[in-house]
Amino acid sequence: MRAPDWLTARPVAHRGLHDAARGIIENMPGAVQAAISGNFSIEVDIQRTADGEAMVHHDDALGRLTEGSGALRDKTAAELKAATFKNTSERMMSLGDLCALIAGRVPLVIEVKSHFDGDRKLVKRMAEVLASYSGPVTGMSFDPDQVLALRELMPKLPRGIVAERHYTEGDWPEASPAQRREMTHLRHAFRTQPHFVAYWVNELPAPAPWITRNIVGLPLLAWTVRTPEQRQRAARYADQMIFEGFTPGT
Repeated sequence: MRAPDWLTARPVAHRGLHDAARGIIENMPGAVQAAISGNFSIEVDIQRTADGEAMVHHDDALGRLTEGSGALRDKTAAELKAATFKNTSERMMSLGDLCALIAGRVPLVIEVKSHFDGDRKLVKRMAEVLASYSGPVTGMSFDPDQVLALRELMPKLPRGIVAERHYTEGDWPEASPAQRREMTHLRHAFRTQPHFVAYWVNELPAPAPWITRNIVGLPLLAWTVRTPEQRQRAARYADQMIFEGFTPGT
């Protein structure tokens, strides 16, 4: 099975259509609303809380965008919803909040963040939330174990792997050598059976994504496209782009 055509029908706004200079912050309601207004698909990240909720946030700790500090997985959903952000009065959303906001108007691409510890609680909560959501949605992760969890817990949900060519200990300290080896060249594909691949645009073309796109027939997304050169590369080697820092068509 391959991902549905809606996945590649329009550009995907990376963490929403955010623009910090205008006070529109990544993964926040304003960025989601801006992407909907532009008729773009939306990519977001989810993290697990101490009480098992799925929260929409990229970083696994507070501090870069927010006041305060501490790992998200050590805080409750209520604590995270109360966290003050530096450049907006908006608050962090749960996945349920996000789904209610989008309400099926544009496709949603959910990246499952992972600590490479085999914990499936985040995907389980994702499955609970999406059970009542009827809009176009897909899940993906860098971690093959999380993609496998998507396959086993939500077999009807389109799923993908986020990938690049090299995985070093410095960049991926939580992944074991065996995990990093499996991630390289999409060696896990027979186990995870992804429906699409999202690959780092700077490393396209590469053998593994070329094979999955041209031989296996899976859609290929290019992330994260920010410059004209990257946009040209994505147009040449991928089926669609995950973008930020500009508005396609303008």
